[in-house]
Amino acid sequence: MSERAAIVTGSASGIGRAVVDRLVADGWQVLGVDLEEPDLKGAEGLGADLTTREGNKAAVDIALQHFGRIDLVVPNAGFQYVAPVEEFPEERWDALLAILLTSPFLLAKYSWEALRAAPEGGRFIPVASAHALAASPYKAGYVSAKHGVLGLVKTLALEGATDGITAAAVCPGYVRTPLVEKQIADQAKAHGISEDRVIEEVILTPHARKDLIEPSDVADVVAFLTTPAGRTFTGAPVTMDMGWTAR
Repeated sequence: MSERAAIVTGSASGIGRAVVDRLVADGWQVLGVDLEEPDLKGAEGLGADLTTREGNKAAVDIALQHFGRIDLVVPNAGFQYVAPVEEFPEERWDALLAILLTSPFLLAKYSWEALRAAPEGGRFIPVASAHALAASPYKAGYVSAKHGVLGLVKTLALEGATDGITAAAVCPGYVRTPLVEKQIADQAKAHGISEDRVIEEVILTPHARKDLIEPSDVADVVAFLTTPAGRTFTGAPVTMDMGWTAR
């Protein structure tokens, strides 16, 4: 099991870095990918533009060069943009879909042969969001892309079943990451309220339990999905949203 190899995108901070750290602690070989080469402990780092075909292909090719195999792909890279639909910049829409939806598709396409060959069964585990299951105002690009990721996961699960490949989308609520912290000012502007009110009245409003999720919590779920018991979670969201979608 110590020979298993993974690709994790968006690994410079937040959820991606927590996933890299957890996999390394569990004995995995890991290639962490971000726009700028991330400085990771116990893992290889790669700087690549995942909004391009070339960037995604490079991530897969370099993982195979370094490790000779790919057992797990964790597409996690992304960003957020908050604006009413009539003011939503078209270039931001394009960029969101490129990094949040097209990149997972390309990573699956380019790594599929290696995942098929994984001795213990390949795993494809994108970090989606509760926004793969529910919507929020002012997030047209993000919500649309995350819904698309869930559709991609369902398709991959069906296509990979006979080859032992599983695909599951981890769907957390709001996680304590730089992405969420950056939203505070944007949300304050969009809703016309102070930044002090954003966390309580906007960020945590959907959570039945009024807490932020920690990146390590998400990493723990990803790690579980790589275990033999995790093979039963395929073609479905793995929801960890503090009760958001229970309503």
